Amino acid sequence: MTGFRDLAEVVLGLLPTDVQYGDIRVVRRTHEQVLVELDGPGEVNYDDSLGLGLRVLIGGQWGFAATHRLDPQGLDAVVGQAVGQARAAGGGHVVLGEPVTTRDAWSSPMEIDPFKVPLSTKLDLLSATVKEASTAGPLVQQIEASVDFYRDEKVFANTEGAMIEQTLTESGGGLMVNAGDGNDVQRRSFPQGVPRQIRGQRGDFATAGFEHVLSLGLPENAARVASEAVALLTAPQCPDEVTTLVAGSNQLAMVLHECAGHPMEADRALGTEASLAGGTYATPERRGNFQWGTPIVSAYADATIPGALGSFKYDDEGTPAQRTQLVKDGVFTGYMSSREYAGALGLQSTGQARADGWQRLPLVRMTNICLEPGESSLDEMIQGTKRGILVDINRGFSIDDQRMNFRFQTEIGWEIRDGKIGRILKNCTYQSDTPTFWGSLDALGGPDEWKVHGVPSCNKGEPLQVAHVGHGTVPGRFQNVQVGR
Repeated sequence: MTGFRDLAEVVLGLLPTDVQYGDIRVVRRTHEQVLVELDGPGEVNYDDSLGLGLRVLIGGQWGFAATHRLDPQGLDAVVGQAVGQARAAGGGHVVLGEPVTTRDAWSSPMEIDPFKVPLSTKLDLLSATVKEASTAGPLVQQIEASVDFYRDEKVFANTEGAMIEQTLTESGGGLMVNAGDGNDVQRRSFPQGVPRQIRGQRGDFATAGFEHVLSLGLPENAARVASEAVALLTAPQCPDEVTTLVAGSNQLAMVLHECAGHPMEADRALGTEASLAGGTYATPERRGNFQWGTPIVSAYADATIPGALGSFKYDDEGTPAQRTQLVKDGVFTGYMSSREYAGALGLQSTGQARADGWQRLPLVRMTNICLEPGESSLDEMIQGTKRGILVDINRGFSIDDQRMNFRFQTEIGWEIRDGKIGRILKNCTYQSDTPTFWGSLDALGGPDEWKVHGVPSCNKGEPLQVAHVGHGTVPGRFQNVQVGR
């Protein structure tokens, strides 16, 4: 990426002397999506974009501009726009803390480069998946199997002397099946669902190569997943009651995302992020004393987990990836932050400033939000439950603007009676508030059941930015939860 480095140095050299701080990101993003549906031809989408984003700090106030024009006129224009914006904004109070001077180059590891795998291989895999799912019978109305691959080639440089090159490769795929009988429609997804209808970009993702897609077992699980969609059509409704809830690892990933990930982003805590239910209960005065859950639960953000979708070596301000404790022994303890928001709190950045492409400002974004495993297991939780339900695979949710009260809907559930799994249940929902729900937790799966789920569809900001994040979770059991309402 020598050309990217040269470009960054040219732009920084154009900055006027009243710039207190400046940084530039030159980013090339490549995205390939391959999708196969029931009774339809294969579909291939390919995007490739290249551009740069420039931030400058003048008088304690930010200015930002971006461009895909990389000729001298385009570079002069982007500098003029960013500088003019900062000057027009007037005085501010941004504090960045210790300077970032790192010079490094890094690429995420992979075994099989997904962009070198023949298209025919990808289509064959997806076609085989759709074929297996179609064996579930005529009530199967829609099947969608897809894979997505991303590559970000980035250079970050700043006026403090940093120059960092990173290449991240991400791969993932999944299956969605809809079954209908004229009276009802039910959906099953694999390996995990999405909370909204997104064409493609579903399933499980990792910062890895094509080997991750092969490890998912899409064709091997397709018939089972489709059969469950059909079975849900005649399954009884989830009962309306207060009961014991056992949540699978996949389902807890989404609860953790909404109850800990977003609320503990520092920009929300300081009131500068308000879109998409952007407030938070996790205000600064509660740090260190707010009882978030029972003492057996601890949670953290960690961008250093090998292969996890929210992993990298440096964030988009050049801060190294790191592990940040968010909840310790049931108490809210920390934030995810950028240089600016850490400075406002009198802390050091935790390295979670990330931008969705060259044309967007870095925001505080969650990375890999994880639960520390417990000492139980899913089997033990079920065996120890007299009456309850087991739920998994998120279908949808709603949450209030403080990330406190919520309602989740899952794709599938099962009765638990006298320590055994019973009938399949459909349209399972549960509702609570964050401290009550996590305060009712009495068991967590052990290290053998800990798994990282990659989610490529975390939304935040206006204009909207979509981040790729991960969640390391285990199954959990919660007492006295309202379900079915």
